[in-house]
Amino acid sequence: MEILIAIGVLGGLGLIFGLILAAASKIFYVETDPRLDQLNECLPGANCGGCGYAGCGGYAEAVLKGEAEIGKCASGGDECAQAMAAIMGVKAEKVARKVALVRCSGYKRVDADGKDVGAKMKGEYEGIKDCLAASKVAGRGPLVCKFGCLGFGNCVKACKYDAIRVVDGVAKVDQEKCVGCMSCAAACPRNLIVPVEYGAHVVIACASNAKGAVTVRGCSAGCIGCGLCKKICPSGAITVENNLATIDYSKCTSCGLCATVCPKKLIVDNNAVEPQGAAAK
Repeated sequence: MEILIAIGVLGGLGLIFGLILAAASKIFYVETDPRLDQLNECLPGANCGGCGYAGCGGYAEAVLKGEAEIGKCASGGDECAQAMAAIMGVKAEKVARKVALVRCSGYKRVDADGKDVGAKMKGEYEGIKDCLAASKVAGRGPLVCKFGCLGFGNCVKACKYDAIRVVDGVAKVDQEKCVGCMSCAAACPRNLIVPVEYGAHVVIACASNAKGAVTVRGCSAGCIGCGLCKKICPSGAITVENNLATIDYSKCTSCGLCATVCPKKLIVDNNAVEPQGAAAK
């Protein structure tokens, strides 16, 4: 009898609590816009933060509220932007795919005579294998060039897509794997990584604003601001400011003429030649 009473009491309590929960769910129910789930389905779920929001869910909610523009998802690209625009009943501009570019060509190599080729070193760094830590010692790091890639792989660690590797002491981006989230850029203490359009075959991978003579002392592959590339460019896509040549990819036709006249062989035309470098570390 006691067992039956206990079962009855427990069953009654369960029924009461169930009724309370059911009532609470009705009272505190918050209606959600069905478009939120649809927007989330359009996004890749990478949660890379490239859009500036805390994950894909945060970005979807911001778009729904009108607080964020459509097209900020680097991972999803144009397909994602157009799908989100259709859900919101608006028209989205075509989103060009962006990938990361490491603005440094100063490979750390030694030739047969024991001479540094590319970036020159002040000495052997034996500290923590971290770019930020290395940049704090020996007068801005072990490199003579204060603009060069330190090569300890902070960007590699930050990349969720295995799109960056370190080759001969310099970070290199695999455009096919890169989604343009730019997490690597945030991890670089020297601000060397910038976004460029996918398929930008002609690149100037240097960030040095030092005068030509100073650049040469630190790196045999640095831009000296000679302006030959600017003079030969038929589309006016190259400018030289603060001793550094840069490309406006909205004007660049990837003709490759600039690469043929660069005295430092700094400008690389990936259609014509593969960048040099040893196996990845």
